[in-house]
Amino acid sequence: MIKSWEKMINKNRILKLFLDLVKIDSPSLKEKNVSKYLCALMEERGYEIKQDSAGDACGGNTGNVYVRIPATGDGEPIGFSAHMDCVYPCCGVVPVIKDGIVYSSGDTVLGGDDKAGLATMIEAVQHLKEENIPHPDIYLMFSICEESGMHGAKNMDLSLFPVKEVVVLDSGGAVSTIVIEAPSKAGINITFIGKSAHAGIAPESGISAIQIAAEAVSHMKLMRIDKKTTANLGRIEGGGATNIVTDKVMLSAEVRSSNDQTLQDLIDHMKQCCAEAATKFGGDYNFEYEISYPALHVDKNSPLLARAEQSCKNIGLEPKRVSTGGGSDSNILYGKGYSALTLGIGMSKVHTLEEFIEIKSLTNCAELVADMMKS
Repeated sequence: MIKSWEKMINKNRILKLFLDLVKIDSPSLKEKNVSKYLCALMEERGYEIKQDSAGDACGGNTGNVYVRIPATGDGEPIGFSAHMDCVYPCCGVVPVIKDGIVYSSGDTVLGGDDKAGLATMIEAVQHLKEENIPHPDIYLMFSICEESGMHGAKNMDLSLFPVKEVVVLDSGGAVSTIVIEAPSKAGINITFIGKSAHAGIAPESGISAIQIAAEAVSHMKLMRIDKKTTANLGRIEGGGATNIVTDKVMLSAEVRSSNDQTLQDLIDHMKQCCAEAATKFGGDYNFEYEISYPALHVDKNSPLLARAEQSCKNIGLEPKRVSTGGGSDSNILYGKGYSALTLGIGMSKVHTLEEFIEIKSLTNCAELVADMMKS
């Protein structure tokens, strides 16, 4: 018997599905039209579909969508996830195909992040059905608001996703890339407080919040801290007329690290810089932070990791374990107790107008996912 995944995966069908999806506008919080399209598609194929109220919790117009594909073979249930939203500019996408590669027309992102993930898992399920390949219960989750803070995963209904292992299809890099480590992220907001005064008549009566901020920032460890840790200042604002000593400056920042202690140490260091600067100039400060998501660590002995690597080999690809500096729904799922990992799906230059994906990556990823789904 000849086993050729490439012949079995329907290239034209997965390409059509992907093109249909990227043409549907779906910025974060406004994924309803993609949700309706996917629900109709799954209902047409006879699958059980449910939605949660995650959108209500974050101001979105729809919730996460869950699809159950009943078992035709043995094995523990397994889950697959991809998100429905895209980063701006993502409305009015016009896909262009050239030399086996799908681009946008150049005015928007393509939206392969993460509609390529949606298309590959759906095609994989269809392939299993057509080829009568046995599989355990399969659960698909189409999540919302990943790009704006993983709010869909954070507010998901766990009862609608009753699996222990989840494969998230949402990383750049070649198909066969497996993300085994991703950092935790802390969002930081700092307010520096001074005292206003006339800058020309009585500057000595004022306390410049800009000076406090500059002093604090000049002593902070920033940018690349080590291989697993970064810190960045994203925005600073405040002040007004040049003849008034500025009494308030706001600064937003982030810290990322796959080491929890390093993350906390860096946050504490930045806070100490603010305290010392405020003391030096006689002002004050307010320092607030929130852990946006936990770090992801895939155990080297994880059965799910072994399964992913074996499936890569089964379809003729060499698996490659990687760490990443970005977070995804995997981080949230891992923090909720799932065994989770993220697969590279071949998308390139995501979040830019030059985003593209090879059609071959779509078919290869569908091959890989189908192999992981089977009993």
